[in-house]
Amino acid sequence: MIYLNLFLGFLKVGCFAFGGAYGAIPLIRDVVLYYGWLSDEMLTYMIAVSESTPGPIMVNLATYVGSSQAGLLGAAIATFAVVLPSFVIILLTMVLLNSALKNKHVQVILRGLKPCIIGIILATGCFMLTNNCFFLGPGGSLNVRALITTVALGIVYFGSRKVLKNGMLPIMLIIISACLGIAVYGI
Repeated sequence: MIYLNLFLGFLKVGCFAFGGAYGAIPLIRDVVLYYGWLSDEMLTYMIAVSESTPGPIMVNLATYVGSSQAGLLGAAIATFAVVLPSFVIILLTMVLLNSALKNKHVQVILRGLKPCIIGIILATGCFMLTNNCFFLGPGGSLNVRALITTVALGIVYFGSRKVLKNGMLPIMLIIISACLGIAVYGI
């Protein structure tokens, strides 16, 4: 019976929790207190722990409550129940979106949006570059470390495009930029 209660309780949370994690907390509180799984004080502690651990608060709380009430299987059931509604909604959206993408009118709209999106990304990149490398206020100055990091990453990225057929994977560029940032700013 506990497994069914965990499933139904956290399915309710997954279905009706709108507004992100903080919007879900009152609903989680109602479900947890209704079934008597945690005291109000213990729930407050678990919310604090869930906020400080990686992952969504709803999933962390569901996993903890399920584990405390019914072990590993309870944790799996509660976690599954809380993510099931989102999974189904995304699956349905993808099915509908996939059929919409085959429509010639939608394709024309998307082709028209591509240059706009490229422009927005480019403008954001230029804005970030100038704000990080150059101080544009009165008595402007140059951030030499940021400029060195940017130039080095540009050389690595465009150099890899010449050497490798498809260029560098984004994760590798992120790792290289982290190492370069440690080297440049750690000195």
